[in-house]
Amino acid sequence: MTIRRLPLETVNRIAAGEVIERPASVVKELVENALDAGARRIEVRIEGGGTRLIQVNDDGRGMSAEELPLALERHATSKLSPDEEGRYDLLAIGSLGFRGEALPSIGSIARLAITSQSADLGEAWRLEIDGGEMRPVKPASTLGHSGTRVEVRDLFYATPARLKFLKTERSETMAVTDVVRQLAMTRADAGFTLNVNGRSTLSLNPEKSDDEAGRKARLAAILGREFGDNTLEIDAEREGARVTGFAAVPTFSRGSSRHQYLFVNGRPVKDRMLNGVVRAAYQDFLARDRHPVVALFLNVEPQRVDVNVHPAKAEVRFRDSGNVRGLLISALRHALAGAGHRASTTVSGFALGAAQPEGARPYPSAPYRGGGAGSAAPAWRPEPRPDYDQALVDGYSARVEAPEEDWRPRGDGEAPPEGEYRAEEEVPLTARPLGAARGQLHETYIVAQTEDGIVIVDQHAAHERLVYERMKVALDAKGVERQSLLIPEIVDLEPDDARRLLERSHELAELGLVIEPFGEGAVAVREVPALLGKLDAGGMLRDLADEIADYDEALSLKEKLGEVCGTMACHGSVRAGRRLNGPEMNALLREMEATPHSGQCNHGRPTYVELKLKDIERLFGRR
Repeated sequence: MTIRRLPLETVNRIAAGEVIERPASVVKELVENALDAGARRIEVRIEGGGTRLIQVNDDGRGMSAEELPLALERHATSKLSPDEEGRYDLLAIGSLGFRGEALPSIGSIARLAITSQSADLGEAWRLEIDGGEMRPVKPASTLGHSGTRVEVRDLFYATPARLKFLKTERSETMAVTDVVRQLAMTRADAGFTLNVNGRSTLSLNPEKSDDEAGRKARLAAILGREFGDNTLEIDAEREGARVTGFAAVPTFSRGSSRHQYLFVNGRPVKDRMLNGVVRAAYQDFLARDRHPVVALFLNVEPQRVDVNVHPAKAEVRFRDSGNVRGLLISALRHALAGAGHRASTTVSGFALGAAQPEGARPYPSAPYRGGGAGSAAPAWRPEPRPDYDQALVDGYSARVEAPEEDWRPRGDGEAPPEGEYRAEEEVPLTARPLGAARGQLHETYIVAQTEDGIVIVDQHAAHERLVYERMKVALDAKGVERQSLLIPEIVDLEPDDARRLLERSHELAELGLVIEPFGEGAVAVREVPALLGKLDAGGMLRDLADEIADYDEALSLKEKLGEVCGTMACHGSVRAGRRLNGPEMNALLREMEATPHSGQCNHGRPTYVELKLKDIERLFGRR
């Protein structure tokens, strides 16, 4: 077999296959070039999903007539400079691009035209390259400002086989949109526009600054105002690495992880570590099929990260990945711990939307007081205040409790759960974040009044979170206290389920659950965690068996503590359908205020909905 030196045209097309995968790859390279050139306004136009036309205009520094041919030579770049000894350090990359491959790669497989005007010369020049064949530089009409216009037509026409591997025009357009959106997230101080087939689909004005406030505004503009309203600020530093950004509260979640973004030194990257980090940080708060929205900006010393490990620069490699992973997890957990009982504002928005009567006409802003003199129409009068011990609707609603001044423990009511709650006297209950309990509906929902609205609490979801947090505190402190059952409860299970539980019985005992074998396929429950109180032991064991079946056999229950404690807490919580009295309801609200993460249950569902008075008045046409 004879060794041959490939012609430059073939070499360029091979290299283009690595760098230019699809139209979105072209857009990414051209927009990164614009940002590296100091652009503050970038316009992107595409047609046919980017296969017919890609045009990127910027207001950067521009290029001279002498620089244009160099820009189309492979491995010619302005982004790397030699040190005093003439060496180029690839571990000190401070720009988005650095290889000098993008433009020659694009020019080898498409019809490429570059028009550029430098700031100091004030004249524009144009260079065209068609399937790798370069034409001479010639003068062009001025752009009106310094900058560059790059036009890419008939992408992959020189390698038609690649066209067969592209997806539909809609899919390619969505990929281009995602690229522009991600790059816009990295630079809040730059404006971005995207025009698809003659229609503007994205328009982002430059923010006043590229600090956290500007970045949050940019993220809200891209991900939606609701993201801006429901995020927690991230700012942490460890051993030369710093992470900033924003993470959504657990109740603001999505059905996939595609809304999780990681930027390393201003570069959008795809890193499987991010999904694992986010899952680990949110494992106490979300069901397995829900994913939070996060945008994290990681800054590390250039020497500690290698960005030259992927042809499209989409992946990076950290020198100390353990430190980075630990930093990200601790930063997210710290932010979540500081969220307290906060829940997503979208929950109340959805509730208000569901409550709006269809086709309803607004009521007058002031109540009608009757006709004028001589009118036979009776005036509207407020109805007498009902007895607070009387149900709103007999047989359907729970009793309505007394007003706030009567909301003190009287000593003759039912004891609060675990006998540990005490209402505080010094602060009016309506002034507290979750307000004063006014009633219980359908033995499931607590209705509380705040100074400027109402709060509706799902008593089971709320108590589930409280029990779970108590279990974690107990485990960290002295272990979970057990309560012996006077008569052991016998639970019949599938033989495999019983075997799984009994194999982990010593680990379950550390969590306060003591079980023993009781014949084929049966388990005897002798002790349970004291803080769970009365529970459905059979249901809990069946759920635990299912949880254990999903684990890797090498993992201990302590490593999967979140799922185990969550399952136990669910079965040991105040159930829907249990009637609570006034002190019990208020005690539950007070503990929610004092317990971190109480805005959502262990599965990521909200534990309460807050409706502001102005929103309620708007429902009734009072505003």
